[in-house]
Amino acid sequence: MKTPKEDWLYEIKPKDTLFSLNFKEIWRYRDLLLMFVKRDVVTLYKQTILGPLWYLIQPLFTSVVFTLIFNNVAGIQTGSIPPFLFNLAGVTVWNYFKECLVATSDTFKKNEAIFGKVYFPRVIMPMSIVVSNLLKFGIQLTIFIAFYLYFVFIGNEVRPNVALVFFPVLVLIMGMLGLGLGMIISSMVTKYRDLTFLVQFGVQLLMYFSLVAYPMSLIEQKIPDLAWMVELNPMAHVIEISRFMLLNENNFSLSGIIYTTVISIVVFFVGLVIFNKTEKSFIDTI
Repeated sequence: MKTPKEDWLYEIKPKDTLFSLNFKEIWRYRDLLLMFVKRDVVTLYKQTILGPLWYLIQPLFTSVVFTLIFNNVAGIQTGSIPPFLFNLAGVTVWNYFKECLVATSDTFKKNEAIFGKVYFPRVIMPMSIVVSNLLKFGIQLTIFIAFYLYFVFIGNEVRPNVALVFFPVLVLIMGMLGLGLGMIISSMVTKYRDLTFLVQFGVQLLMYFSLVAYPMSLIEQKIPDLAWMVELNPMAHVIEISRFMLLNENNFSLSGIIYTTVISIVVFFVGLVIFNKTEKSFIDTI
């Protein structure tokens, strides 16, 4: 007698392809995604005195230090844009990418206990980090807008460019780039733990090659032989274009945004392939 075939509600099986990004399954686990987002936001500054105010303190203090060192001491000019506002724009945009990269680069190691006990789409974990960082980015962007309005009020001629309507696309590009690099590094950390410490140092070094505190024109003027190194950094183009959108400062480079978009998409899919491949066996090596 044949046993009737049962209709399963859900079926968990190995991925058929390394390019798998099952949006339908991710949507089914959307409540878990939101829970992880809430966890990332709430627990980060839990039991701290200032709490979410750290979201504001860090970019403000960094911008003040950059203004004192790069603009007042080193004499770097920012055109008609107040140096503090120039630096705050760069720091605010950079912080979103940095937080996405650093937090996702340790995904497997930090969550090995959860991954080893229950099934859910593993990519939800790094995705939740990118989404939760959007909240922090929104808070820091609000502070930037507040200082922007202040400088306008006291008579500075600053205004956004009409290209500002495409700013959400730029944020999406940053998120893809940070997520892709983070997934690549997190997969490598399962075997090489030293990368965790190298990422912290490398990100700080990368900031100085990303035009956070100075314009591209300064590099081309002072050290033209090394300008190509900065131009190869997609985040340098992101910072330049973001200042163009927010402050109508710097030159818009169409080739730069095309290059950055292509690199971000490629890095994201490469990261997804490596991440999907690693999740099948990482529990044996972590």
